[in-house]
Amino acid sequence: MQFLAKLSVITAAATSLLGVLAVPTHPTLATRAPAQVITSCTKPNTVALTFDDGPYWYSYDISKMLVAAGAKGTFFVNGNNCESDASTMRPMSSMPLALPSVAAADSCYRRLKYLYGKGHQIASHTWSHAHLTTLSWDQIHDEMWRVEKALMQIIGVQPAQMRPPYGEYNGESRPRGCWHPWPVDVSEVADFSNHTTNCAIDIASVLWDFDSQDSNGASADQSKQLYDNIIAQHPSNILTLNHETRVDTAFQVLPYAISKLQAAGYQLVTVAECLGVNPYQFTVPPGNRDVRLTHVRSSPSTDVIF
Repeated sequence: MQFLAKLSVITAAATSLLGVLAVPTHPTLATRAPAQVITSCTKPNTVALTFDDGPYWYSYDISKMLVAAGAKGTFFVNGNNCESDASTMRPMSSMPLALPSVAAADSCYRRLKYLYGKGHQIASHTWSHAHLTTLSWDQIHDEMWRVEKALMQIIGVQPAQMRPPYGEYNGESRPRGCWHPWPVDVSEVADFSNHTTNCAIDIASVLWDFDSQDSNGASADQSKQLYDNIIAQHPSNILTLNHETRVDTAFQVLPYAISKLQAAGYQLVTVAECLGVNPYQFTVPPGNRDVRLTHVRSSPSTDVIF
């Protein structure tokens, strides 16, 4: 299977460069058993605040609130939401309005770089937020590969964790490790401590044990009440589900939750920190990063932007 990839460099003239990128139909290396499914943190007195469906408008705002409180978050990102963001994005880019796709890609690029630079964890939420349980192995591989390739290019990491859209998974849809969709030069890998000789670790599927219900239409007050309820129970740790695409979550629920959780004695950490594991399979040193934006053509008439 081959996909036509278009690698765009944001310049004053907004020029683009086309290229062809071959994607293996099957993993290059042997597939191991389905990866671990995580439903809760393990370290006591920790809370992992997680945010799905970005990068979105509110990435900066969410990060600033977390950092101001001495907290870190985990952002499960996908590709297609950058495309849907194009026509309604904030005027944060100097790109011409006639080029919304390029401007949106530039905005998503900047958000990811910003979040990663602030110490938050970046993880995969698949490319198109599809129902993985309805897809073939090749389609699942493509959903994972596109995000991983984009993150390698933009911030130089390959995530060790993902969140299946809608929390849906089965034996076939639990992503396996032991593939490299592009050749990996061990000499260019900054942190290879998680690797076997030729094989990446399994990508863990991360669910949650607390849902703010923001994606199901809960009001800000209802989400706050749900946080109050779980804090009153005072579990040893909490693995949350929130969505950074929800304005109420970003500006009403999050500051409330941060204050209440910290007052209850919890440390607000990344998913990797609350589990005591590494957030990335490997990282590439800044000098070796390919920071071009990736445009993947999923059909003859549709450009998907990340």
